[in-house]
Amino acid sequence: MTTTRRVLYLFGSAAPPVFDVATVIQDAQARGFDVCLGLTPTAARWLAPQLGELERLTGHPVRSEYKLPGEPDVWPKADVIAVAPATFNTINSWALGLTHDFVVGVVAEGIGKRIPTVTMPCVNAAYVQHRQFERSVAELRAMGVQVLYGDDGFVPNQPGQGKPTEYPWHLVLDAVEGIRRS
Repeated sequence: MTTTRRVLYLFGSAAPPVFDVATVIQDAQARGFDVCLGLTPTAARWLAPQLGELERLTGHPVRSEYKLPGEPDVWPKADVIAVAPATFNTINSWALGLTHDFVVGVVAEGIGKRIPTVTMPCVNAAYVQHRQFERSVAELRAMGVQVLYGDDGFVPNQPGQGKPTEYPWHLVLDAVEGIRRS
C-alpha cells in the first residue's frame, strides 16, 4: 500500500517549549505528516514520563541515542526535518559539526543528504550576545537550512522572561508545509 504522507523528523532540544511537542505532533499529523520524534538527551529526560504516549502518538520509537552499528533503522527515511526548539548548544554544535548527540548527528548528516531542514531557536537575549551564535545561524543558513530567527521567526526574550506557551510552533509547521509543496 502506498501512502502520500511525507515523513517529518521532528527534533527537539531541552527548552521549555518542548513540553508542548505532543500538540505539535498532532498538528503536523493533521497537515498530513508521518512524524518521527527525536530528542536531545536532556529533552528526553525532561519528557521521560511522556515517552510512551509520544511513541503511541507517532507510531514510532522516540529516539535520543544513536543506534548500534548493524542495528536496523526503526524510522522511515525523512522527507523533511524540523529542529525546534533548538537551544544555543544545539545551534552551535550543529553549525560547527560537533555531532556528540543523536539529534545533532542526524541533522548534520541531513545537510549532506540534502534533506530540506527548518530550525527555530529558543534562546534568551543573553545567549545571542555571544558572537558564535550569530555566526552559527549564518553558517546554517549558508548550508541551506531555513532558520526561523528574528523578524520572521523566534525573537529572544530577556533571561528568565521566556513565555514557552507563546513559542511560535506554527511558523515551524508552516515552513515544513511550504517545503512539502515545493
